[in-house]
Amino acid sequence: MTVAGREGDTGLLLTGIHKSYGKVVAVKNLDLNVAAGELVALLGPSGCGKTTTLRMVAGFEAPDSGSVKIGDDEISQLPPHKRHLGMVFQNYSLFPHRTVAENIGFGLRMAGMAKADRDEKVAEMLDLVQLQGRGDVYPSKLSGGQQQRVALARSLVVNPKVLLLDEPLGALDKSLRESMQFEIRGMQQRLGITALLVTHDQEEAMSMADQVAVMNGGRILQIGAPTDIYDRPQSRFVAEFLGTSNIFEGTVGEDGATLNVSGPQGAVALSLPERRVFGQTQLLSVRPERISLVSGETTGGFVGRIIGAVFRGNYAAYQVEVPSLGREIFVYRQADGPLGSTTYHLGQAVTLDWAPQDGVVVSAE
Repeated sequence: MTVAGREGDTGLLLTGIHKSYGKVVAVKNLDLNVAAGELVALLGPSGCGKTTTLRMVAGFEAPDSGSVKIGDDEISQLPPHKRHLGMVFQNYSLFPHRTVAENIGFGLRMAGMAKADRDEKVAEMLDLVQLQGRGDVYPSKLSGGQQQRVALARSLVVNPKVLLLDEPLGALDKSLRESMQFEIRGMQQRLGITALLVTHDQEEAMSMADQVAVMNGGRILQIGAPTDIYDRPQSRFVAEFLGTSNIFEGTVGEDGATLNVSGPQGAVALSLPERRVFGQTQLLSVRPERISLVSGETTGGFVGRIIGAVFRGNYAAYQVEVPSLGREIFVYRQADGPLGSTTYHLGQAVTLDWAPQDGVVVSAE
């Protein structure tokens, strides 16, 4: 959901941002609108331009062209310390020789705030990040999660207009990373602060963001709510990067409602979710969890054989060889009983199928 911003809070607007390093184009004429109080995640593989974009917002890099605005204020030419931003890094960047309280209050001290007022602000932040009574401790005595809370508090205490999160949880183990996702998201929502998150972790983006912008090759390929991006990908790249997807390529049949996919014994007709132009080449994406799987060879579906099975806690992932399609298909099946009760064994004959509306036509990009 979109969170209402604080009174006087502002959004972030990037227009026509372009950045090259010699002949290498890092960001291509990028537009992005982060509404006040909203958290937007830039998601993509290494080298896609997401970190460069964040650094241009922070002022560490200058765009070749385009503008960066916070509300109505153009900040593209301002130095980092005058942009009223908070930033949380992956490696925390805490001062090891300063206490937790001194780390949190450093920005306030540099701004000339009186000690009494500074101590009050620091105490508020310690309460917010649940580190009451730890102000006199040095960072080396804290866990990774606690150090990240200190880094977050240090960024928030200066009341930034926009919070920048640069792979903030990358240095944490999986269980701690998951709990910190909830903590950071909860704080961002309670404060109503505008935030931009950079991550290569699909789960992190889906869990924390109001909007996910999937990037590749310096461009935003698709932006939307996490569920929309996942359920209705517009391109092959988005479908395959944001989770697993079975991609089928074929030509639209005469009825406009089927996709003829070549198989070893001839074309196989797959139902399309909406009508298309006869003869067009199309790509159909089907998520593994949308595919039904039953034992044995039955009518009305594709007969296959289990050639791979991996148990993943609350679901099992199956690799199914389908002779009629001449390929393998991935299927996810939720566990509905004790461990192993829903597991199909290797070599077992199965039939799989999916509803037409569970497929999505995507572009080849």
